[in-house]
Amino acid sequence: MYRLEEPIYFYLLAIIPVMIVVFLLVLWWKKRTQRKFSNPELLEKLAPNSSTFKSSLKLLMLLLGIAFLVISLVNPKMGSKLQTVKREGVDIVFALDVSKSMLAEDIAPNRLEKAKQIISKIIDQLGSDRIGIIIYAGNAYPLLPITTDHAAANMFLQNANPDMVSSQGTAINEALELAKTYYNNDDQTNRFLIIISDGEDHQEETKQVAQNLNNEGVKIFTIGVGTERGGPIPMYLNNDMIGYKKDNQGETVITKRMPEVLQEIADVAKGNYIDGNVTENPVKIMADIIANAEKNEFETKQFSDYKDQFQWFLGIGILFLLFDIFLFDKKTKWVRKVDLFNEEKTKK
Repeated sequence: MYRLEEPIYFYLLAIIPVMIVVFLLVLWWKKRTQRKFSNPELLEKLAPNSSTFKSSLKLLMLLLGIAFLVISLVNPKMGSKLQTVKREGVDIVFALDVSKSMLAEDIAPNRLEKAKQIISKIIDQLGSDRIGIIIYAGNAYPLLPITTDHAAANMFLQNANPDMVSSQGTAINEALELAKTYYNNDDQTNRFLIIISDGEDHQEETKQVAQNLNNEGVKIFTIGVGTERGGPIPMYLNNDMIGYKKDNQGETVITKRMPEVLQEIADVAKGNYIDGNVTENPVKIMADIIANAEKNEFETKQFSDYKDQFQWFLGIGILFLLFDIFLFDKKTKWVRKVDLFNEEKTKK
């Protein structure tokens, strides 16, 4: 297992293609200027030691040296062993609605992006708590299994979109059932399920499913995004908006937030319904609830004893730069003496 300490330095690698372009332009300019001065045969006699190959080789050594020095600045670290560690926290599963209605722009930038912001900011407030992410629309799918890797959770979260589910709708029931599989029955930790949705297209038996989940020790909190006034649902083709969703009569569909649905789910599961249109509100409320919850000890495996590896890349980089310094543009003497095609005899 490895870790990159300063990945921002990878941007310095952009200098490599720039240097290649500059080298090719200079080479082209030299050839063009030389042709104006004399023909190739005469130039060969005037500058017999000139070598394009050696110039290209020097550039290659320089670029490799720069690449390895940049990697040394990034400082890759290797985890030498996997060990089991004990941590304290709670288990939190986020169920994110990615149905088409979540693309409505009645709140900026749209409901889905607002939901992602809320989840991301809640994750940033957590300590050693375990988190998992479920996405759902017409079906529910696991986006990220329960883990303590909060960075991975944020990365997976940003990729969530309606195209990741095969059918549209709002299958909250499936999301609730899937959430049951996320919690480890062997670890008696506090369990939270946070549903972020606009509440549309709910199913009648949702309250009973939520009640069953609560009976298993899971508290459900719901966060509503969108407005009661609602807005149209934009339709996209190849990332370009092509219009708004219409019904069978050709009228533009207006999607509205249904807070009463989310309120009922939270009530039966001993949780709270939270208005999510202002990001700071649900973030602060959930952060306070989780911080004050009883923390239970659990075991998790993680790589430890990460060791710096920059010195290897630094050494190789310096080696390539030394090759570049001591490598001359001129042809090597013994190469010049090699007469593979008996050219000297032919001249005589």
